[in-house]
Amino acid sequence: MLIFPIGLVGILIIITYTQWLNRHPFLCLVAPGLGFGSLMIIGTHVVLTKEYSMLAVLVSLVPFFLTNNLLLLNQYPDIVADKSVGRRHFPITYGVKKSTFLYGIFVVITCSIILLGINAGLLPKLSVIALIPMALAVVVFVGMLKHATSVPALMPYLGMNVVVTIFTTVLLGLSIIYG
Repeated sequence: MLIFPIGLVGILIIITYTQWLNRHPFLCLVAPGLGFGSLMIIGTHVVLTKEYSMLAVLVSLVPFFLTNNLLLLNQYPDIVADKSVGRRHFPITYGVKKSTFLYGIFVVITCSIILLGINAGLLPKLSVIALIPMALAVVVFVGMLKHATSVPALMPYLGMNVVVTIFTTVLLGLSIIYG
């Protein structure tokens, strides 16, 4: 029963995403990070330890924000097509400039979470290595500001953002295991 609420939220996201969530900009923004970040991290922790913990919640926020950013930027090339079928995600509703600034805010929040976890003693000091790929997020941010409306020009930045997402979470995980 401990895992039931997590599974229920996951099922609700899956069932409602296409028909309902992607028509509400904020919900469409946070659903990917909730499903592929928080629910998976906290759920795995609960299954393995049979309890909830602040560490799992804190760590889950890193892939939460990074996954939200991943899908946020990947929506840019599809704005016209998505709009034509009734989607109302963040870039459609608020534009690419505000979406790019939101990307930057999520990057700062992600770095802050890692530093907060280290300073609070919840994460080992070695977790600072998870900030290394975040430097690439700055390159992505600047590139997206310059090229957000040119699909061919923004493609390298979308790829770099995948690297940021994967390597930040992998390094954080390794730092927890070996730190």
